Amino acid sequence: MPIRTIIEPFKIKTVEPIRWTTRAEREELLRQAHYNLFLLSSEDVLIDLLTDSGTAAMSTRQWAAMMQGDESYAGSRSFERFRRAVQAIFGYRHVIPAHQGRAAERILFSVMCKKGDVVPNNTHFDTTRANVEHAGAEAADLVIAEGRDPASTHPFKGNLDVAALEQLIARVGRERVPLVMLTITNNSGGGQPVSIENARAVRAVCQRHGIPLYFDACRFAENAYFIKLREPGYQNKTPKEIAQEMFALGDGCTMSAKKDGLANIGGFLCTNDDALAQQEKDLLILTEGYPTYGGLAGRDLEAIAVGLEEALEEDYLRYRIVSTAYLGQHISDQGVPIVQPPGGHAIYIDARRFLPHVPPAQFPGVALAAELYLEGGIRSVEIGTLMFGANAAMDLVRLAIPRRVYTQSHIDYVVEIILEVWKRREQIRGLKLTYQAPFLRHFTARLEPL
Repeated sequence: MPIRTIIEPFKIKTVEPIRWTTRAEREELLRQAHYNLFLLSSEDVLIDLLTDSGTAAMSTRQWAAMMQGDESYAGSRSFERFRRAVQAIFGYRHVIPAHQGRAAERILFSVMCKKGDVVPNNTHFDTTRANVEHAGAEAADLVIAEGRDPASTHPFKGNLDVAALEQLIARVGRERVPLVMLTITNNSGGGQPVSIENARAVRAVCQRHGIPLYFDACRFAENAYFIKLREPGYQNKTPKEIAQEMFALGDGCTMSAKKDGLANIGGFLCTNDDALAQQEKDLLILTEGYPTYGGLAGRDLEAIAVGLEEALEEDYLRYRIVSTAYLGQHISDQGVPIVQPPGGHAIYIDARRFLPHVPPAQFPGVALAAELYLEGGIRSVEIGTLMFGANAAMDLVRLAIPRRVYTQSHIDYVVEIILEVWKRREQIRGLKLTYQAPFLRHFTARLEPL
């Protein structure tokens, strides 16, 4: 008999209590946080879906590996284990550790970009865009048309528009394009995957023009599993084999190991370019640490080395993809507009369709996220006009599910709260800004209801 219920492929060994609050308490807490959920204390959140970054529960194997952490400043044994684990999957010659993905991005773009350059991507995420722009370059989003349509059910909505890439290179000139990037999965576009076929086509354009191809590899394992499920010819390949084939098309990558590394901190930068690697290591020493620890403890390197392997296990990936889709299907069946098909790490509610009476200038995503907190203590995050300003093609509310943290009953509660808010959506008002920072304003912005 086929298995009808997908269960969590793990047993719970340690538990952490969560605290209930009343609606009256949440109203005051939200006011004190200036309607920005980043400014809430975690102890005032019941179900925290703000991010899947660094919020995973680590396994017994990871905790055991951490006890082997070699905290030597230089030449750590833990670095050697970390490097072997990374190279077994990614295959790049140089592996440079960093304390998280944005540190790898900062080093990469500081070395490769200059003022006036243009960096194409399917869709830059917030820190990626900010680091490109901080280097004086322009971040160009070239996702396919289906990736800008939340209702489209295209199986690979994260794909980069290859014709648009050719046109951009022809328009600005090859000398202004220091690299091309592919974000897998495409976080800002709804957690949608990129196909091997698309990556191969992008690689062909890059080779023709002599431009390096880099991957933002944060959710590479989930992307590999989507390829296994959806791309012809890959059904009998393992997620690891698919990931290896994907990365063989590139010249390097950035990685936040806080996602598909199943770790609470850490990341890395990879390249096959010896001269570039030396420049990157020089900058790493200046701002992060020695190249065999890169701002991380040896125990963190050990946890990542194990986590990268566990993230590619098919039982885990099956549970991860199906349990995320469970949330999306249950709310979309009741009419709630979401980005289709459901992503791997999160469900994205289409706030513009959820709140059609709230224009983008009044931040419908922030308004909806605030209402979910008020109704049930759920913390989510806006990916839209507040985060990206004029570059926002959509206003989404991302419900990012931490890895191996919540059970089905937690998700059933989230479904219940979303549907309660859906029933009275016409009553929700927009917001206005009262403070914004010059970069990454969504982290510290202050707002108030209109």
